[in-house]
Amino acid sequence: MEYKIDDKVYQVIIVKKRNKNTYIRVKEDMNIYVTTNYLATKSYIKRLLDSNYDYLKKMINQMCKKNEKQELFFYLGVSYDIIFISTISNVDIDYDNKIIYAKDERMLNKWYNKIIKDTFTKHYIDIFNKFEEVKLIPKLRIRKMKTRWGVYNRVSHTVTLNSELIKYSLQALDYVIVHELSHVIFFDHSKNFWNLVSKYCSNYKSIKKELKE
Repeated sequence: MEYKIDDKVYQVIIVKKRNKNTYIRVKEDMNIYVTTNYLATKSYIKRLLDSNYDYLKKMINQMCKKNEKQELFFYLGVSYDIIFISTISNVDIDYDNKIIYAKDERMLNKWYNKIIKDTFTKHYIDIFNKFEEVKLIPKLRIRKMKTRWGVYNRVSHTVTLNSELIKYSLQALDYVIVHELSHVIFFDHSKNFWNLVSKYCSNYKSIKKELKE
């Protein structure tokens, strides 16, 4: 099945399950996925897509921005061109012209991983030291996650940060750290939770918008 949005045709992948409800998503492959029940007809799905046309446009625009961020090389919220030079021995950054020089992709990835570990660890410790409410520092893990920027696990007392945060501003990284440390005290998203987040990150609402690009 195909569906046109702004004169561009998208493939609609229909997944039928024993669902009472119907769910619409746009994935990284830029296809529209409709999960619905076995009795749903194509005409029903077409009407559903029509009624959610504006929402679909929004999801497609968000996914385009996300894919663009993955294709470009972002470091702390800035897009850099990468130039490989076989004769250099260390990664060099030209901040003015937004260029990163490296010997090869292996050197670039090794540098990037070290930057992630060092930057995340430093900011995590710095913020914890200011965080009066949490007495015992949770263990820190860093890994790439598809759907969450951070996770606090109460059982293991561990905060996991998404390594993709290195592509965003340091403010975004700090907000996610504050968010997860606040979950040590309030495991929900209650008013008290957001009051605690606000105590250490007063502009968290604008940062949330950055992370939803």
